[in-house]
Amino acid sequence: MAGALSKDQRQKRIQDIIARESVSTQGELVERLRAEGIRVTQATVSRDINELRLVRLPVGKGRHRYALAQTAGHTGAEEELARLFQNFVHDVDRGENMLVIRTAEGHASGVALLLDRVRRDDIVGTIAGEDTIFVVARTTADAESIMEEFHALMLG
Repeated sequence: MAGALSKDQRQKRIQDIIARESVSTQGELVERLRAEGIRVTQATVSRDINELRLVRLPVGKGRHRYALAQTAGHTGAEEELARLFQNFVHDVDRGENMLVIRTAEGHASGVALLLDRVRRDDIVGTIAGEDTIFVVARTTADAESIMEEFHALMLG
C-alpha cells in the first residue's frame, strides 16, 4: 500500500494500527502510517481521529493510547462519564444555556463522546477541542441543572 489512499482505506489502516499497537500521539500515528508508505499530514490524521471518534485512554504513569470508543450501553456510558469527570474534568462554567467544560489536555473528545452517547433530551449537542467542550443545553434552566449535575460528578 503506497501513496494516497481513499479516506475510508486510510481510516481503516488507522483502526488497524491502534488495534495492534500503543499509539499515544497524532505524531506517532503519522509516523506509523508513513512507515507503511502512506503519505499523510498531521492535520489529516487529526480529522480522521475526530471522525473515527477515537479516545485517548490512560495506560498508567501519565501515558495514554488511542482506542476506538467502546459502544457501551446507556448505563455503562453514565458510569464511564462519572469516572472521566472525576479523573479529567477540571471546571464547568455556564453562560445562559451554554456550558464550557475544561478537561485535562487530550481528554475533551472522550468526555464529549460519552455525553453524546447518553443522548439526553436536555443537551442539544457538544463540540470538543483538546481540553475544552462546548455544550449547548436546550434551555437556561436545563443548563443550570446540568451544571449542578456535572459539579456533583466531578466530586464523585
